[in-house]
Amino acid sequence: MQRLKSFYFKEVVPRLQENFGYKNVNQIPKLEKIVINRGFDESCQNNKILDSLTTEIALISGQRPIITKSRKAIASFKVKENMPVGICLTLRGDKMYSFLDRLVNLALPRIRDFQGISNKSFDGSGNYSFGLSEQLMFPEVDFDKIVKVKGMDICIVTSSKTDKEAQFLLKELGMPFNS
Repeated sequence: MQRLKSFYFKEVVPRLQENFGYKNVNQIPKLEKIVINRGFDESCQNNKILDSLTTEIALISGQRPIITKSRKAIASFKVKENMPVGICLTLRGDKMYSFLDRLVNLALPRIRDFQGISNKSFDGSGNYSFGLSEQLMFPEVDFDKIVKVKGMDICIVTSSKTDKEAQFLLKELGMPFNS
């Protein structure tokens, strides 16, 4: 069992139950999935750059991403039909807890002048989304093998009903929110 998952069951669940007064164990909020997205610009249409970006996300997350393609051509954006426009990845289970553990404890503290992440990015349903401007903060990425510096969007989906519950859950799991 992952370190963060066992910490959730041993430490976080009792604190959530005590703080919010849940009567049923199934009411306690938990992490459901983490979705990682990365969009491409027109310079990423080269197969070499596309392969390097997908292998970087695979190294960071431990799972191979899906390359999303455009459904129809849009001339004003210089997009052709079936052209790669991004990468999508959904993490669940142990891979999700492993990624969140590495994100919170290794990657986010490596950001220069890091003051914490915003606590205003909740969507009203207990889900949290934020973006990273580059992939260099992850220790799995080799600095010399980077072809293009690209950011990514990360969405943490929880089973909580309110943003207050989700923020408490993520804060207990170690997410560094600024106040």
